[in-house]
Amino acid sequence: MAQRLLACTACHGKEGRAASDGFHPRIAGKPAGYLLQQLRAFRDGRRQYALMTALLDPLSDAYLREIAEHFAAIELPYPAPQPATAPAHVLARGRTLVLEGDATLRVPACVACHGAALTGVQPALPGLVGLPRDYLNAQLGAWRAGQRRAAAPDCMAGIARALAPQDIAAVSQWLAAQPVPAPGRPAATLPAPMPLECGGVAP
Repeated sequence: MAQRLLACTACHGKEGRAASDGFHPRIAGKPAGYLLQQLRAFRDGRRQYALMTALLDPLSDAYLREIAEHFAAIELPYPAPQPATAPAHVLARGRTLVLEGDATLRVPACVACHGAALTGVQPALPGLVGLPRDYLNAQLGAWRAGQRRAAAPDCMAGIARALAPQDIAAVSQWLAAQPVPAPGRPAATLPAPMPLECGGVAP
């Protein structure tokens, strides 16, 4: 399978470690259910990237599941986080949104869905630490603009639309500056029910 997936690692880095450009994220060790959802989303047009769509268009769900399970099983150390470039008050806002949310905006804390360690939750919630700042900013911006969509109800689209662009930048800055706690694997479960119903994620 690794030989067949050289087209993936050409952009996502050796063994799916992530590319150095900040736009092709790490896929190694992500929950298999999440990877499968994203592969389907690119193939079926809910996520827009012509190269990914062209690669995945002829592939069956069974083959996509093989790809997802292959990369999910890879365990690799994470690199050091990016140094923050934002002022302290911006980082403080990002930390608050990630750890506490904002009740006035009806935005739940990121940790409520992505796990207390922010490394994701099995089987379909991705980690947020260990991702480049530019990638986080671009994806939240794409949800806010309607360029990225998930299965209904699309909870992330609602959250992103509630956030101002400066809030998205603050969240991206703070998350990208956090180290990934060892061993960096997705949690088995959440300690409490998710605050929102999200398509493709079991209650």
